[in-house]
Amino acid sequence: MSRFLYLDNAATTKTAPEVLEAMLPYFTEKFGNPSSVYQFAAENKTVVDEMRKIIAESLGAKSKEIYFTAGGSEADNWALKATAEAYQAKGRHIITTKIEHHAILHTAEYLERQGYEVTYLDVDEDGKVDLEELKAAIRPDTILISVMYANNEIGTVEPIREIGEIAHEHGILFHTDAVQAYGHLPINVDECYIDMLSASGHKLNGPKGIGFLYIRTGVKIRSFIHGGAQERKRRAGTENVPGIVGMGAAVKRAFDTMEERTAREKEVRDYLIRRVENEIPYCRLNGHRTDRLPNNANFSFQFIEGESLLIRLDMKGICASSGSACTSGSLDPSHVLLAIGLPHEIAHGSLRLTINEEISKEDVDYVVDSLKEIVEGLRNMSPLYEDFVKKQEKNV
Repeated sequence: MSRFLYLDNAATTKTAPEVLEAMLPYFTEKFGNPSSVYQFAAENKTVVDEMRKIIAESLGAKSKEIYFTAGGSEADNWALKATAEAYQAKGRHIITTKIEHHAILHTAEYLERQGYEVTYLDVDEDGKVDLEELKAAIRPDTILISVMYANNEIGTVEPIREIGEIAHEHGILFHTDAVQAYGHLPINVDECYIDMLSASGHKLNGPKGIGFLYIRTGVKIRSFIHGGAQERKRRAGTENVPGIVGMGAAVKRAFDTMEERTAREKEVRDYLIRRVENEIPYCRLNGHRTDRLPNNANFSFQFIEGESLLIRLDMKGICASSGSACTSGSLDPSHVLLAIGLPHEIAHGSLRLTINEEISKEDVDYVVDSLKEIVEGLRNMSPLYEDFVKKQEKNV
């Protein structure tokens, strides 16, 4: 392998050196349990509170509204299950979308088995929620709307402020899974009427195994993990101090560099999209062309199978994906691509490339040149493509 390029940053990111450096002392010299009463441990409680403040300020929230979790999936589960339990006397109806991460979809399916009703909103061909359809789905017994901030597969950014405003006007709680968006887009929970928000450290150059749930003051959801009195009695378990320190450092880094970093990523992303669309026939850009995450490009290539494409890219030292890392073992096409209207045979030929600030246009040139070669090779092996070419030649 002559070259290695990592273009799967939606799946996870490498921990930044300064983040790791901040974390290391809390594995060794500063290992105290923040819940203990002596000074050695109390210093760690102070550090945890400092990290909580950094995160709160990044959202325009209060420190007491940030609750640390083991990651985005736990935060999503907590938001849906605890809201359902706490507000069941008001109603048992929840609204979400067909393109959510499986941490939301599978939790919603679990709640349906417990007697709750869930409406799964359609999206348009770009992956956007229709606000009128959302309004029409609201019922007197609706207790929660959960819509992701930006899609993890196709990168489309949803009209979160408008959705939050609709929820607020109807007195319905609004949760957003911001795992892909947080640290990549500016977010203000008050401006967007967000009552709960999920985020994860490893999507923004922080460590794995740490995340948080923002819970607006006044939202009456209960503990998700029972045991001790940590996290103001709402999330039991000894605090992951190294992880919390790492998350705080990653958040500070992400927001300090956001403007310059995302501008560079957009430039490289758009260069990638232009080259692919101009040089590889029978391909489609998935997701909204402009309202998308700065580092995301998702394509479908006709007449090929995505897994074969990924294997051949890997042989050239290029790490990519066909969709969510959480469903990488599935033979089914992406539920997101099916939801935006792609037929199965095209959805199966999808490729997600997610860059970071280190990826250059020269790197993109290598990726696109490799991709052109691979797609051509796979199509030459495809009887479907051969039949298609013959039909095209007959019609000339």
